[in-house]
Amino acid sequence: MTPIVLIPARMASTRLPGKPLADIHGAPMIVHVWRRACEAGIGEVVVAADAPEIVAAVEAAGGRAVLTGQHHQSGSDRIFEALGLADPQGRHDIVVNVQGDLPTVEAATVRAAFRPLENPAVDIGTVCAQISRAEERTDPNVVKVVGSPISETHMRALYFTRATAPHGDGPLWHHIGLYAYRRAALTRFVALPPSVLEQREKLEQLRALEAGMRIDVSVVGEVPLGVDTPHDLERARLMLAGK
Repeated sequence: MTPIVLIPARMASTRLPGKPLADIHGAPMIVHVWRRACEAGIGEVVVAADAPEIVAAVEAAGGRAVLTGQHHQSGSDRIFEALGLADPQGRHDIVVNVQGDLPTVEAATVRAAFRPLENPAVDIGTVCAQISRAEERTDPNVVKVVGSPISETHMRALYFTRATAPHGDGPLWHHIGLYAYRRAALTRFVALPPSVLEQREKLEQLRALEAGMRIDVSVVGEVPLGVDTPHDLERARLMLAGK
């Protein structure tokens, strides 16, 4: 396998405008995400930006970025365009999508998303962590993955939901929005129309499941902090102090 890591980043954010360029200890947030992805050591890392300012910030840090359109409705659409720009020759057969607002993501978590694709039957890999806080079990903003266990650290996804599921005693799993796609799977996925359950739950990964694609999930120790608000940004600054 010859993977490439793509990081979608866009300037528009209702709660934290311009957040890819938000300063964290002298470096833009997108540069911190790029550094974490590089530390994973699984392949070339490219930022898929929707603004020249993001491209300039990444290049100033020694990274690579490509400028994509501003019309994309999802990160998967943006990385698909970026893949064609960054690798028009088709050298990379695996695409790892790391969200651009995860400056504290661990390199091991990025590698974990890639791990399920060691099985050729798997189309898409992703990650989850066990929910430990009681309030998250019923929080619709915490997406849960319902899966069939393969091992203690690996499951096959059966469904993703904002509801509290599955019912009954046992762990619940917080889905983390990191994905690894086979190139052919990404091409197929972005060509599919939004599915019924995707539109109902507002979760695009359901489009893949409804189309019969296989998603496997690696279990990791913790959920990385996603920066969506000024409060999240302050937390990230505290967590990254000294790095």
